[in-house]
Amino acid sequence: MFDPIMWFDPCPLDPNYFVDGLDREWDYDRIYINPPYSNPLPWVRRAIEQARKGSIVVLLLKHDSSTKWYRELHEAGARFLMIQGRLKHGTGKSAPFPSVLAVLEGIQ
Repeated sequence: MFDPIMWFDPCPLDPNYFVDGLDREWDYDRIYINPPYSNPLPWVRRAIEQARKGSIVVLLLKHDSSTKWYRELHEAGARFLMIQGRLKHGTGKSAPFPSVLAVLEGIQ
């Protein structure tokens, strides 16, 4: 069962709490990131850096293998878990694109 207390999210969706997650420390064993879809590259680079320090990092991303950030994840040894179908927002409306989970664990 997923225990949110055991996972650090540097980019939480909370309209009452805004902190730039890229400016925070990520010194946690398990990190989950749902970065802004408009610019995931700095988040991906930071995730790779943190995974090299020994953290398990999971990113929820738009599935787009034609991007620089996807290539960097692939080259870093990420595992990609495709999500079948489209994710739905709290409103019940489906995302206009497919999604993927990228898992960084035990990379050098």
